[in-house]
Amino acid sequence: MMKLVSVGFMAALFSLPAFAQDYQDHDGMLMNHGDGHLMDMAGGMVMGNNPDTLPGGCEKIAETKEITVHAGHKYAEKFPGRMFAFDTQEFQFKPCTKLTVHFFNDDNIRHQWMMHGLPKYLYPKGMFHLEVSGPAKISGTLILPPGDKTYLVHCDIAQHMEKGMKAQLKVGKGDGDLPSIPNVTANTIADDYKITLTELLAKAHEEANAEPVVVEKTTSTVTTSSTQSTQEESAFSGVTVIGLALGLLLAPFLVHKFKGMSAEEILTYLIDFLKTTNNTIIALTIQLIKKIQNTLHK
Repeated sequence: MMKLVSVGFMAALFSLPAFAQDYQDHDGMLMNHGDGHLMDMAGGMVMGNNPDTLPGGCEKIAETKEITVHAGHKYAEKFPGRMFAFDTQEFQFKPCTKLTVHFFNDDNIRHQWMMHGLPKYLYPKGMFHLEVSGPAKISGTLILPPGDKTYLVHCDIAQHMEKGMKAQLKVGKGDGDLPSIPNVTANTIADDYKITLTELLAKAHEEANAEPVVVEKTTSTVTTSSTQSTQEESAFSGVTVIGLALGLLLAPFLVHKFKGMSAEEILTYLIDFLKTTNNTIIALTIQLIKKIQNTLHK
C-alpha cells in the first residue's frame, strides 16, 4: 500500500510543471544593438523600440498606455478552422500615444506581435516587432504616429497569420477595417466545409478551362484635332484653377501640420498619405465593381 502511495506522490510531483505555466522573462536579458533593436540569445527580440522620439506631426505625447497581449493555440479554439490567435483582435488609441506592449507567448513555439506601416524614418523597415520563443514574456514601447490610420498586427512566422494570428490597431478613428480579422471582419475567402475535395478539384478544373470572355470594342466618333486641343486646354485650365484654390485653402492647415518636421519627414508623410488615399480609391472602386456585377447577375 505504501509503495502505491509513494508512486502516486512521485507522479503528481513530476506532473506539476505541466499544469503551472512558467514564463521566462526576457526583458532583463535584452542587449541594445542600436536603432531600437533589442535582442538576447534565448529567443527574445524587440525591433523598433522607441520610448522617447516623437514622430513628425506630434507636438507632445497624447497619453501613455500599456497593454498585455497573449498569443497561443488555445485562443484560436473559438474561431473554427483557425490554429493560432491573439487573445485580443482589435486595439484603438489616440494619435501620438506612447504605447508599451507586454507580449506573452503561451505556446512552446515561437510567436510574434508585429505592427506594419509605421514611418520608416523613425521605425526601421516601418515596423514595431516583438518576438519570443515561449512560454515567455517580452515588452517593448513605441510612440504612435498622428492621423487616423488602421495598422496590421500579426505573427509573421510561416502560416501563423493565415491560421488566425492577426489583429488590427486603429490610431484615432482609423481608416477602415482590415479583412479576415478573426471575430472582427469577414474572411476574404469564406471557409466552406460542405464541399468535398473531389468537388473542389472539379470546380478548380472547370474555372481553369473556362473560355475567356471577349469584349468587342466599339469605335467612337473621331473628333477633329482642333476640337481635342481646345478641350484639353480647357480641362487643363480648370484643373489649374481648382489646384490653386485648394492650395490656398489648405496652406494654413499644412503649415500647422508640418511645423517642426524635417524635409524628409514631410516627404515621408506625403508619400504615406498618397499611398493611403490610393488604396482607399482602389478599395472603393473594387466594391463598386462588385456591386455592379451582383446587380447584373440578379
